[in-house]
Amino acid sequence: MSEKIQNAIDYIEETNNKILEDYKELLAFPSIGGDPAYDADTRACAEWVVQQFKDIGFDNAQLLETGGHPVVYADWLHAGDDKPTVLVYDHYDVQPVDPLPLWESQPFEAEIRDGKMYARGASDNKAGVWGNLKVFEAMLKTTGELPVNVKIMFEGEEESGSPSILNFVESHKDMLTADVMLNCDGELDPENPAIYYAGRGIVSAEVKVTGPTADLHSGEYGGIVQNPLHIAGKIIGSFHDDDGRIQLPGYYDTVVEVDDAEKERIKAGFDADEKMERSGVKAFWGEKIAPVSERATVYPTLDVNGMWGGYQGAGSKTVLPAEAGFKITMRLAPDQDPTVVSQILKNYVEGFATEAVAVECTIGEEQWYFQLVTAGPYLEAVQSAIESTLGKRASLKRTGGSIPILGVFNRIIGLPITAFGYGTGGGIHSPNEYLDTESFFTALQAGIRLYHNFAEVSE
Repeated sequence: MSEKIQNAIDYIEETNNKILEDYKELLAFPSIGGDPAYDADTRACAEWVVQQFKDIGFDNAQLLETGGHPVVYADWLHAGDDKPTVLVYDHYDVQPVDPLPLWESQPFEAEIRDGKMYARGASDNKAGVWGNLKVFEAMLKTTGELPVNVKIMFEGEEESGSPSILNFVESHKDMLTADVMLNCDGELDPENPAIYYAGRGIVSAEVKVTGPTADLHSGEYGGIVQNPLHIAGKIIGSFHDDDGRIQLPGYYDTVVEVDDAEKERIKAGFDADEKMERSGVKAFWGEKIAPVSERATVYPTLDVNGMWGGYQGAGSKTVLPAEAGFKITMRLAPDQDPTVVSQILKNYVEGFATEAVAVECTIGEEQWYFQLVTAGPYLEAVQSAIESTLGKRASLKRTGGSIPILGVFNRIIGLPITAFGYGTGGGIHSPNEYLDTESFFTALQAGIRLYHNFAEVSE
């Protein structure tokens, strides 16, 4: 191990307690980017992060405005033209905290219990923001320099689908040029390290079905006025056949089946038994379409996430509701254009309108799938850092989820992308979110090694 790496690791170990205590200050910001009620808090969080970069020695740290929440941009570009420039991505926004009564401590008053830091965003994903800050601080404090050139891009809209990111990236392409992008929106589990190298695109939508001008007495109007709930149910029931295949015309037209090598990689990185246990179900659906590993990661989906209409209280209320509705997300396979798929959905759903009932489908997110490198020197730099720290390499896995920014960079910028996360935890998007502090400090050591490994890459 080089002296520079060891000195930086020693700095981390000597400041462990301060790192955790200062992290509580970042976690105190209720930066719920998807809720306008927290806009001021979200911006205040971004401003605080900018100041942190200034304090540790980044020359150029600022907020860059978007159509929504600002991007935190910072750079340190003194490593020399012969060293790579790394664009580091993460997000400082967090999920809502509901239901609040289920939290054992206040979600924005971080508390350490049994080696776990409990707070909203502690794991997803202020850990990546804070982890990178502390890694850069350790190297700058002990050597006065970084081994590579660094550009920072931390956004505030990831948890709400990154609606402003496409326009931001298109208008800042020159500023965001780099040799490699490092996605830090993830985790590093010391027991089972993994790198998620690809994920699906996404389309979200909300459907509203409206009929009479007000709820009607079902005894007087049942049977003569068409019920919006029935139409909503009819639409939902038509989405799949009995085998689980999506019935929207043209939905599969551009889906490209992955090759045999990719199928083997997907199978090797997928634990069906664990999925079964965690879901609590006794059987998976759609067995006739494809193996479960592929359906969960690379095949397209259509899911109803919530539905409403009519009376929901105790007992019965004999009404025919004036309106009904439901929310949809569709996870998209490679080569499915989200703008095309969203129109397929809209045309199909709105085709259920009748003379008595109106149907409106409002499209939300439209994001492409993403692909990270599965070989090459930048991935090897990450793997070597993980192996040097944990004694094992990370498995490569495809996720069924979506990270909008990565699909944008695949299409707009085109630079190689790899990934590295800072520690592991639980309760993500749920009450009692936590970060395992020991895994976080382990990840800081690997992060220091990672940036030094990047410095050795020459392409």
